[in-house]
Amino acid sequence: MSDPGKRRRFQTRTVHPHRPALPEQLSSSVPIFQSSTFRFETNEEFARAIRFDGPGYVYSRGYGNPTVDAFQSAMADLEDSESAIGFASGMAAISSLLLTVSRAGSRIVAGTALYGGTVSMLQHVLPRFGVETTFVDPTDVDQVRDALPGADLFYCETIVNPTTTVPDLAVLAELCRDAGVLSAVDNTFASPYLCTPIGLGFDVVLHSATKYIGGHADLIGGVACTNEELFRKLRATVIDLGGSMQPLEAWLCLRGLSTLGLRLDHHCASAGRLAEALAVHPSVERVHYPGLVSHPQHEIAARQLRGFGGTLAFEVAGGLEAGSRVAEALELGWIGGSLGSVMTLVAHPASTTHRQVDPDARRSAGIADGLLRVAVGLEDPDDLIEDFTRALDKA
Repeated sequence: MSDPGKRRRFQTRTVHPHRPALPEQLSSSVPIFQSSTFRFETNEEFARAIRFDGPGYVYSRGYGNPTVDAFQSAMADLEDSESAIGFASGMAAISSLLLTVSRAGSRIVAGTALYGGTVSMLQHVLPRFGVETTFVDPTDVDQVRDALPGADLFYCETIVNPTTTVPDLAVLAELCRDAGVLSAVDNTFASPYLCTPIGLGFDVVLHSATKYIGGHADLIGGVACTNEELFRKLRATVIDLGGSMQPLEAWLCLRGLSTLGLRLDHHCASAGRLAEALAVHPSVERVHYPGLVSHPQHEIAARQLRGFGGTLAFEVAGGLEAGSRVAEALELGWIGGSLGSVMTLVAHPASTTHRQVDPDARRSAGIADGLLRVAVGLEDPDDLIEDFTRALDKA
């Protein structure tokens, strides 16, 4: 008989996730409760459930759903948080957090390089409601410390998109605690398999579950892992704004979690080999990957992450046109957005996602004209290396 109090290892917990009691016999796969509403026998039962004072499900838009609850429970366990709440997308998770913790007159401190949707919220949406943002280099401890006093939230990413910068989360969390500032980190690029920021002192961990958690490019979802108090506040925001996760997406996320560790091991190993091959190619000026000793935060990444991630970036000699040609010459690397899928996805920011950004501003953010972001998939790494080498030689 095993020790019932023993905490099992990560891979076992993804295959046998922590999940709440369901209203029927336990099954190997969590059922999809594809229902918007639920029946009560009495008005008092309904009233208690809608106040969250009693058992039962009311309405799947934020008031709870058994399948969504199962995913939330699994994510809280994997991220070592008290609670977790699912969202309709990663941006729904991010925007709900920002709208929950800020008000007119609030100030947010955020990393200079973030996912584009997050930047848009901070620069264009929140200012309409009187919320300002101070952008800082998250690797510059003094700059962060000076910006924190009076702020309501500090926000950064575990592995920065797309330059793969790795801030020291333990140091940043301590700065936030000392300043009395809530800390949040987007952990999408790492997943809970590579990093658990709650254990490093962060208050909130967010994911676009569309990426590594789902893992198959067939769902859109998000999740925030945090303490019970903030969970209740986020739940109220979801009920009011409607950005709740749906049961099918929750079920797909649970399916993805069961292979998360296995997939990340392959993603990381392949990305490392591809990064090393690109680093010695004559047409590549620079490779951004935390697993390379040349990476500015390699030591931090080695200490903070359980693997160096499945996403890298590299700069093609020849600038914008050369970078575009290489992307279009690839056969296995698909041109497209997102990451964390079974197939390799390649983006050329200067001609696509960042084409309208002032070139000087884009370059100052570390996004060179010839930079390509590569979200390495599950193909054989030798085939990927051959494909990228051929595309570079051809272009």
